[in-house]
This record gives sequence, C-alpha cells and structure tokens, in this order.
Amino acid sequence: MTTVDDQATGQLTDEEIFAAHEAGKLAIAPTASLADSRALSIAYTPGVARVSKAIAADPSLAARYTWTHRLVAVVSDGTAVLGLGDIGPRASLPVMEGKSALFKTFGGLDSIPLVLDTTDVDEIVETLVRLRPSFGAVNLEDVAAPRCFELEARLIEALDCPVMHDDQHGTAIIVLAALRGAAAALNRELAPLKVVISGAGAAGVACAKILRAAGVEDVVVLDSRGIISVGRDGLNPVKAELAGITNPRGLTGSLEDALKGADVFIGLSSAQVALEQIQLMAADSIVFALSNPDPEIHPELAARHAAVVATGRSDFPNQINNVLAFPGVFRGALDCGARRITENMKLAAAEAIFQVAAEDLSVDAIVPSALDPRVPLEVAAAVAEAARKDGVA
Repeated sequence: MTTVDDQATGQLTDEEIFAAHEAGKLAIAPTASLADSRALSIAYTPGVARVSKAIAADPSLAARYTWTHRLVAVVSDGTAVLGLGDIGPRASLPVMEGKSALFKTFGGLDSIPLVLDTTDVDEIVETLVRLRPSFGAVNLEDVAAPRCFELEARLIEALDCPVMHDDQHGTAIIVLAALRGAAAALNRELAPLKVVISGAGAAGVACAKILRAAGVEDVVVLDSRGIISVGRDGLNPVKAELAGITNPRGLTGSLEDALKGADVFIGLSSAQVALEQIQLMAADSIVFALSNPDPEIHPELAARHAAVVATGRSDFPNQINNVLAFPGVFRGALDCGARRITENMKLAAAEAIFQVAAEDLSVDAIVPSALDPRVPLEVAAAVAEAARKDGVA
C-alpha cells in the first residue's frame, strides 16, 4: 500500500526495474563542506572533538549537533513483505530502501534500513535498545502478525522515541482519512456507518481500533474463519481484545452475513469478493478494496453497486496510499521532540489529510494525490500540535 502514484503508464520491464535497483537506491551525502583543509579541520579532527566533548557533558546536545533527531530507522525482519510473505531480511532490503527513499522525498527525513536476521522479539528489542543512540525514531515495517503487536508494544516501552508499525497505523490513518472523505462526498456522517473489515492482521486490527476511536459505532471484523465475535473459539489475545470493542450487534457467520445492509467494506486481505456479495450492502455504499496488486474486487465491478470505490493502486481513482501518512507523522513527531506517537497524534494526522482533500472533494477524489506537497507539511503540523496537547513533546 505504499506504492507511490507516479502516474506511470505502459508495461514495466525487468530490464528497467533491475537497472534502477543496481547498487541500491540510497546513498549518504555530507552536509558540511570538505573543500579545503580548514573545512576538514572543522568537520573532522580537531574541531569535531569539541562537539563530542560538549555532547559528553550534555547528551541532549546530540539532537542539535548530529543527525539523530532527523534519522528514522526502518526496521524489518522480512516476515510479511508486501504481498510476498516471509522472504527473509536480505530479500526485504530493496523494500526498506524504497521506504527510506519515501521518507526523504516526502518527509525531508533521513532514514536507515535495518533488516534483522532474527524473528525473536526479545532479540529485536535488545538490538534496537543498544542502537538507540544512533537514531531518533523507529518505523517498523513488514513484520508478520500477531508478533508485530507484541514487538511494537515492547519497543514503545523500551525506547524513549517515536515507534510506529506503518503496516498497522499508517494504513489505519489513511483509511480513516479516506472514509471521512467518502462520507463527506456523500453528505453522510461518519459515526452511524456500518463498517465491515475483511482481514484481522496488522492493518485490519489497527483500522478497526482507529475507526472506533474516531467514533464509528458499528465495526465488524472478519478473519479466515468468519466474523470475530465475543466467545468465538480459537481467538488469540489480539482478536479476543478486538471482539470486545467491535461487532456491537453480536453478528456471527460469514462475509455475506456481515455485508447485509453494511455501508462500508474495507478489504485488507487477499480474499476475493464477488459483486453479488457487494450487492448485499446498503445503497450508496463505500468499497475500499485495498489488497495489492489484486484488489478484493475489481473497482469497475464494485462501482456497479457502490457509490465510492477506492483501491491501493495508482491506476484507479482514490488510491489509498500510506505515503500520505507516515512521512508527515514522523516529521511532526521529530519536529516537536515527541517521546512516542499517541492515538490522538494518529487521529490528528487523519484529520489533516482529510482537510487537504476537502478542498477538491468528490466521489473520485476522497484523498489527496500521493504527490501533493501540502500533505506532509499539514500532517506534520497537526501531529506536533497533538503531541504537545498530549504532553509527549
């Protein structure tokens, strides 16, 4: 869901793709001049020793005199990469490099990809705790559920800096912003909407929680076994918690049971959905078919019944793209020196994205373009303000 909408047309070839990735997609460039011996003496020895001594006396100065306050560690164990699944840390590195490139392009933030050759939560936490002096924030990426929930929670407690699993919260932020846009385009209120989420992995759980936090009263979540409900056998702790805050009507059964009279379908799994199932929904329904590269239902097919249709792809209207969220969220958190990313900061980010979209809102434009330069700045400002209000700045 983080493919940048570059409006490219035509068939991509292996030749151009692999050529673009040769030697990786990142490089480090100095910001200080090294043009002559005086500049070298300032940037390195002997001048740098004065800065190091000052930081040793006052560690808080590292935020001013090193790049750590603008540096995001993009961390993955390679267990849930895009639609490829568990491909391991080395194969995940091109994706993490791409994520770092997005941070720089859209958030003005430097970042370092860190792919770890372990799936042990204790080992990952220990590694990042030891590396903490080297970065200012952690973006968890492509870590499989349900382990990702424990890992994020443990890191938030262990580190005194912003930590966010983008597959969870970046997705949730932009889904909430898009749903606000869709509801507004149809002159509907958010709270009364009956929402069905297909998929109870990282993104599905986070989307359900943020929609509930935003005031949506009726959210029903399904996994591969059907509707998640209180008392259903075999629920892990994450799904059991989810059952307690969703499904207020106590529905049980299949996707068809959930979709009858529903206003919103949000697809966050690879399970395909038929038009006949979408036709069970209420009039003027909203369909977000977000699986990539193959949406749960083709958008043109969904549009035969739904009033608003969105996907994660750039070749259809209403691309719901994480790049609208995470660069601004981290930029805002780092700008204000936030110690963590709170629920209110995520809600503020979604509202900021919606406000940018509201200027040119329509059923085919419920979110801004992924390339809209206003978005990361507005999101950053809103996130920083929310952090101050929450007392974490």
